[in-house]
Amino acid sequence: MNPLVIITGVGPGTGSAMVRRFHDGGYRVAMLARTAERLSDLESELPNAFAVPCDVADPAALAAALETIEQRAGAPKVVIHNAVGGAFGNFLDIEPEVLQQNFQINVMALLQLARWAAPRMEVAGGGALLVTGNTAAYRGKAAFAGFAPSKAAKRVLTECIAREMGPRGVHASFMMIDAVIDLPWTRARFADKPDDFFIRPSDIAEEVWHVTHQPRSAWSFLTELRPFREPW
Repeated sequence: MNPLVIITGVGPGTGSAMVRRFHDGGYRVAMLARTAERLSDLESELPNAFAVPCDVADPAALAAALETIEQRAGAPKVVIHNAVGGAFGNFLDIEPEVLQQNFQINVMALLQLARWAAPRMEVAGGGALLVTGNTAAYRGKAAFAGFAPSKAAKRVLTECIAREMGPRGVHASFMMIDAVIDLPWTRARFADKPDDFFIRPSDIAEEVWHVTHQPRSAWSFLTELRPFREPW
């Protein structure tokens, strides 16, 4: 039976690219997003991908989604937490509920996913949990109070999982995407930028594939991605 990957936050960019990469690599793909409409085209296009509409911020809904996935496809080999909660605003202006919601998506959903998936992966002989993020996980800026704290917590939680589960055969890693992702709305916003200013979703997906299939003697925890013109 083909291995299973669970991908949260399947949108039109990075999430869809990862779905296609793993599907082409021989995986069954469980796709999580808040609305079924977002997933229907992929489901009809890719025979081994199936939609599981779910708001990962809702613990009960996420638990039900994971149960549905396990009943249909068994335990996962790879889990990718790509769902993202974000909102710009300084700490004086944002509503506390905004940051709380972003913690629910970025951190608590990760905790729930890991608590469910990691023991199953260990029993099955190993697996990989990859978490996507950005530079907000490493620094706070004036208008980033609505989500940067949750991004930092997301990275630290991933490291806690990695240190606990690595010796038990489960590879947890954090991928920092320091770039503007090539999407229609980002092209419109940065209309004056050349093609090589953007990072392509398919290239992100290729690196996700690589990291989740690293040999055990050379696992990495942190991967940083940026276009070659992006300044450090």
